[in-house]
Amino acid sequence: MTSELIEKETIDVSKIVPAQTALSEELTNRLTAAQRLGNEFKAKATIEFNTVDGPKRVNTTVWSVTEKYIQLKNNIHIPIKSVIDIDF
Repeated sequence: MTSELIEKETIDVSKIVPAQTALSEELTNRLTAAQRLGNEFKAKATIEFNTVDGPKRVNTTVWSVTEKYIQLKNNIHIPIKSVIDIDF
């Protein structure tokens, strides 16, 4: 299934659901790398995450990564358990 590219301002956090697969160590490492790229170089990452309407993608700067969430600009938090993939 192809994910829909959306703007970060249109993310509806109430529709985000857990991904079908568990978070791998490789994906966890890429989340950390995306945070570093965002903070040090202002580089954007493409985050694919699961919603009730199917997979969505957003191209944005990762501000921080906590144990449970990815924080984006405008106080948007995507649960890590909903992340399908991240690329930069």
